[in-house]
Amino acid sequence: MGSVLLPSTYGFPKQIPSPSLYSITRQEESIVVVGEKPKVSPISPSRPPKQRGRAMPSIWRPSRQADYDCFSSATPIVIDNGGSAFRIGWAGELDPRVTFRNVVQRPRHKTTGETVTIVGDHDPALMKYFDYTRTSHRSAFDSNVVYQFEIMEYVLDYGFERLGANDLQVDHPILMTECVCNPISSRSKMAELLFETYGVPSIAFGIDSAFSYKFNQQHGICTEDGLAVCAGVTTSHVIPFVKGEPVLEACCRTNIGGYHVTDYLKQLLSLKYPYHMSSITWEKAEELKMEHCYVALDYASELQLFQKGKKEAEEKTRSWQLPWVPPPQEEAPSEEELARKAALKEKQGQRLRDMAAAKRSIRISEMENELHGLKDLLQQLGQVEETEISSILSKTGYDSRQEIESAIQKITQSLRKAKGEPNETEERIDASLAEKYPLTNVPDDMLTPEQLKEKRKQTFLKTTSEGRLRAKQKRFEEESMREKQNQQEEEKRLENPELYLEKLHARYRELSEKVEQRKRLKTNGARTNGNQNLSGGVGRGERLNAAQKERMRLLTTAAFDRGKGEDTFGARDEDWQLYKLMSKDNDDEDNGQEEDEAELARVTARLQPAPDKFWSVWGKGMLQKRRQK
Repeated sequence: MGSVLLPSTYGFPKQIPSPSLYSITRQEESIVVVGEKPKVSPISPSRPPKQRGRAMPSIWRPSRQADYDCFSSATPIVIDNGGSAFRIGWAGELDPRVTFRNVVQRPRHKTTGETVTIVGDHDPALMKYFDYTRTSHRSAFDSNVVYQFEIMEYVLDYGFERLGANDLQVDHPILMTECVCNPISSRSKMAELLFETYGVPSIAFGIDSAFSYKFNQQHGICTEDGLAVCAGVTTSHVIPFVKGEPVLEACCRTNIGGYHVTDYLKQLLSLKYPYHMSSITWEKAEELKMEHCYVALDYASELQLFQKGKKEAEEKTRSWQLPWVPPPQEEAPSEEELARKAALKEKQGQRLRDMAAAKRSIRISEMENELHGLKDLLQQLGQVEETEISSILSKTGYDSRQEIESAIQKITQSLRKAKGEPNETEERIDASLAEKYPLTNVPDDMLTPEQLKEKRKQTFLKTTSEGRLRAKQKRFEEESMREKQNQQEEEKRLENPELYLEKLHARYRELSEKVEQRKRLKTNGARTNGNQNLSGGVGRGERLNAAQKERMRLLTTAAFDRGKGEDTFGARDEDWQLYKLMSKDNDDEDNGQEEDEAELARVTARLQPAPDKFWSVWGKGMLQKRRQK
């Protein structure tokens, strides 16, 4: 299917014993062949390029002819240099000795990285050893004219080596085919290549269709006058013959050949079966064309034959099975395997439960310590005078005794919940519901069908009642919390009215600005700098609020500032807050909106009965604006 040669710096290939697989590496001035190790002399820089080394043996290639020395130097070598196939053999024989595809590839060896040259057909087995992702088939022809003589040299090297040539000299006359009306420049370069590189004694060029016509004329198949139709791989020629001689002045050429037919077939198959496009390669399409396609003598009647679906059409239809590998059948796991997986799953679950229990115990211990500290603080406040209470509270972060009692109540509830103990309210609810719905706690096997039906009804009613009672209890707790908060604020107001109103005004301004800014962002996108989009379209930058823009800025900075200057991130505890700011959870566009509005309404209500002498002009304007809305 193909041949593997060394790079162009290496010389004309010589015979090397062919093991099943070779790989090649180049180390300075020597070539190492891994596999069967023939002796290879080092490369001498003083040698001409054609003597630098040997060819890498192919994984698969046509057999080398062993009778090259049996032919006299007067026996010509015939080369059919076609755009699709390269054929070489001896004059006087009916069939060529060596035939291969006239293309070259230059992939890299996956192990050594060495660039190699593969001449001939593509062998999929080579993809295991060579990287074909950055290479493709290269031909020496442009249409049917040779113009890449470096590629042509690779092809000739391989053809002569397979024919049996042992040295650099090919001392046989050469007869080579060429295209019709071949340019003189292409012919002269081909002659120069054969004379200078291989030292051939003489060269003759000719047109293959003319040779074929004369051969058939000698055997009485055709007369002296006729037409020779040459259908090539990329072009087709029609050459008239008059009195046995070609009239090249009247030759006609069409730029359509077998390549275009194969490419068209490949396109048709790819369009009809797009999910098999990777399997329908150009080589497969060529194979299908050569094995199963035919030329219709009457295209219209042949088309009607397939349209009507007659039996003859079914006989001419071919089905092609793509290479298919059945999926591996998974064996059912054994009992030992199932038991092992179950034990492993249980072990992992127990490990997670132990971790959760350890975290819960640590949290319970912390809450108990905090609860003891608050109780001690509350006891200490009861033992000191009223004048010393403010100094003690200033060190703890609490403003009054009521805040400490509220914190003790919250921690107590959280502690009971962490320990799995129901609070007093839930105990009362459960006791009352258990008396009202007695069947809910009775096992099903102890009840009659009528009682089971009644139990389902009681279970539903109990669930809804529990939900209503819990919601009522939650509302009661919230009301109690608000009353305590109002009581604490009233105490602060009575203690120092001016300071209280000043703090209340500051809180009012802060909340008002926050609520107004959120409304502006929702109404106008982010157009707070005079960016008026008259077209009505809103881009991404106009949809982002300030928090989202800040997060995007932090992400961009973190992505593009890597490796710039000295990295001191993490030296301060504040640096780690960056991850919290960059997190999407930090985007609180709607999270605190209701809380802020409720707090603003409460502060406004507290300000309403305040005397006018404590109002600032700005505060009055903002409050009036709020009332109008």
